[in-house]
Amino acid sequence: MNAGCLTIKELTDAVGGGITPRMVRHYHQLGLLPQPVRSHSNYRLYNENDVIRLQRIVALKQQGFQLNHIRKILEVEPSSDTSITLMSQLQMQYRTVMQQISQLRQTASALEGLLGRDKDCQIMQAEVFSQLKLLEVETQAGVGELENLWSQLDAEVHTHPEVFQESLQWLLPDLSNRSEIEQHLISQMVLACGDVSLVSFLRLGNKAIASTREALKSGSMVVVDTPSVAAALDNTRLAHLGCKVETLINNPHVTTATEAEIAFWQHQESREKLLQVPKGCVLVIGYAPSVLLEVCEAINNQTIQPALAIAMPIGFSHAPAAKRQLMQTSVPFITIEGTLGGGLLAATALNALVESLLDKPDCHCYLS
Repeated sequence: MNAGCLTIKELTDAVGGGITPRMVRHYHQLGLLPQPVRSHSNYRLYNENDVIRLQRIVALKQQGFQLNHIRKILEVEPSSDTSITLMSQLQMQYRTVMQQISQLRQTASALEGLLGRDKDCQIMQAEVFSQLKLLEVETQAGVGELENLWSQLDAEVHTHPEVFQESLQWLLPDLSNRSEIEQHLISQMVLACGDVSLVSFLRLGNKAIASTREALKSGSMVVVDTPSVAAALDNTRLAHLGCKVETLINNPHVTTATEAEIAFWQHQESREKLLQVPKGCVLVIGYAPSVLLEVCEAINNQTIQPALAIAMPIGFSHAPAAKRQLMQTSVPFITIEGTLGGGLLAATALNALVESLLDKPDCHCYLS
């Protein structure tokens, strides 16, 4: 064995991240990893450069890049003009992915149309299931028959109000490992946006629920980024708890993420106001990524110490980065990974926690 060289098993042990020798051999076939030198006994031998390259592959894969994206990224030299070509290629691949998501969204909508029916609709639902098995759609008449089945289902919605919780029972993933309060929080947020996939991106950390309940019980201040977030809060229940609401960007004309971002950057008083929030407050950020970035910096500098940060700003680069920075702090948080978010979702998260506190003040399920 050559000095300083690693076997394929030693390589995977050095890199970690769940990498196996079989995956390494697959990466060789795809051109992600260069073919290694061989020992006299025909063993693959790897060096430090191979370790670094495989670590980069693992890191990019964990961030969501597909293997064909990773290969193109690793092929580009940092100072090369080909980075422009790479951007165009990634843009095309992004559009392909979005098209696939759109197709999957159509499939999900069709399934939701069948599964998301409450008990009053299930008699007609069973009849539709039985007719779908016999459906012939080779002709235009068959397509019309399919549309007629959907019309029969849709006709039932006029006979009673929708029972949301019954529909969610069929659509939500298994939440039995979550506390009762967290299940309620998730349900309310899904109902606020109508997207069940939100569950996969919702993150709670550092004993968020316990910290929030203690803060609300003590009448902590609630600090929001924009007036539209403040308007969406359950101010009656908050007032009952003795919690006052303070707005950082105190301009009623600011209603969008773009306006909130510009307003926060242009007005120093909003930034100064953020640095003066009281210890143990609850921060609710629904629009401006820069507010959350400033919050993270202030937390790391120990300038502010909130009891909770509900962080759901909208954006395509700053917002995901700010959320990642928040999750690396020691502050309790509730956030949605990636670009998803908005003021309504941020307000809904706090409203759900306020509701559960008042309805079940002695519940301790979230501590298990």
